[in-house]
Amino acid sequence: MKLSLWPKSLASRTILILLAGFACIQLLGLLIHTINQIKLERIQQEQVFATRAVIIYRHIALAPRAQRPALLAKEALSDGDTLSLSPTPPVLLNTYKLPLAARDIIRASIFAYGIPIHLHPRGLLLRGSGIPTRIIISFGMSDATGTNAPPPPPLPGEPPPDEAPPNTMAPPFFTMAAPNEWLTITSRLTPPKPWRSPGFASAFIVMTLLGAAMILWAVRKLLVPVRTLAEAAERLGRDVVNAPALPEQGPSEIVTAAIAFNTMAARIRRFVEDRTFLLTAIGHDLRTPITRLKLRAEYMEDDEQRQKMLADLDEMEAMVAAALAFGRDITTSEPLTRIDLASLLRTILDEAADGTPSLAGALSFTGPSHLTINARPLGLKRAFTNLIGNALKYGDAARITLRQTSKDLAQIDIEDDGPGIAPADMETVFEPFRRLETSRNRETGGSGLGLSIARNIVHAHGGDITLQNQPGGGLRARVILPV
Repeated sequence: MKLSLWPKSLASRTILILLAGFACIQLLGLLIHTINQIKLERIQQEQVFATRAVIIYRHIALAPRAQRPALLAKEALSDGDTLSLSPTPPVLLNTYKLPLAARDIIRASIFAYGIPIHLHPRGLLLRGSGIPTRIIISFGMSDATGTNAPPPPPLPGEPPPDEAPPNTMAPPFFTMAAPNEWLTITSRLTPPKPWRSPGFASAFIVMTLLGAAMILWAVRKLLVPVRTLAEAAERLGRDVVNAPALPEQGPSEIVTAAIAFNTMAARIRRFVEDRTFLLTAIGHDLRTPITRLKLRAEYMEDDEQRQKMLADLDEMEAMVAAALAFGRDITTSEPLTRIDLASLLRTILDEAADGTPSLAGALSFTGPSHLTINARPLGLKRAFTNLIGNALKYGDAARITLRQTSKDLAQIDIEDDGPGIAPADMETVFEPFRRLETSRNRETGGSGLGLSIARNIVHAHGGDITLQNQPGGGLRARVILPV
């Protein structure tokens, strides 16, 4: 058997599609949040490093030149940071230019910590290196001489300064002496941890669960009318005459579908009632000519022909009576009431034993002493009377087994000892006026309406009838009824 992960029900498919879409949206939102969090953490790291670097530069730049190496050795550095002082710009190979945002953060820090204008750096190299990520800042330092000598050109193999001095700086910044020393600070940036927020995972899980719960609730709520429509169609198929109308309320689409369904049900009901009325009317009208023919047959001199004619008229009268009973069963309006199914079945068996004493030993009942169900007593008694009568007539036995198969269902098996029915005729025997002349017995009596009447009555109760040939011979009629 081929295994399919695609669910069969509309509700399950809708829930699966919405959950998949919701999961994609959540993942996309999570990705966007992660990218933004990484950028934010990187900016925070750059701000912290720029602040620390400018504080170190201010501390070194305020000291006399002779004391700077000693101060450099005493500076407290973070884990992974390096600090060096050299007379020439550092050789920065295998590095790249920092993004504009990072350069702006570092330049802004120079003005944010009150560095006197005459101590502003004479040169500034801002570079980054590969993995692990490092930021390198080189400050050009010199004594504030106030001369207008331009900075010396870079040495061979050295990169040029990344940035010209900002235009926002005072004019003396452009005219100070060239750097005599270069203070280089290197810091390693730790990888961003966008999940370090303790409430983020909880919030994400809660939002996901709430979204999934809302999807489940909304889909089930929206598909209630579809389930109601399916139940109404099932009731209409079982009992056309007594099936209630579908409520015409809810969203406009549901109201339109309910109106169309009720219109269809009314047309089907009218068609069935018209056909039933026609059948019963014809059967009723045939009673008078049949009676007249019986009276005239009594005046026939040929006794043999008179007996044959009376037999044919009796058969016609029986067929008309069955047709009238069939029409009454279809149009019945008997109310539902609580009845004891076990007592009803035993009563029918007792009546059958009184009617056919020779087969009393072939009648039996197995099951609980009491089982109460909702039913129309007269209609249900007629249905079981027909089934038990068929079992006695064609199978010479009627063994009834009653059991409650579930909380809501009762099962009644009626077994006989007859020859059974061909599998191809299991459904056709339920058609009105259908008789299997040679399939079950030598006799051919009956009008062919017994099983049709029984199935219509059982369907009207919300149940069903099926026929099965028994392995050891005989036929089993199985009736399922709601409790």
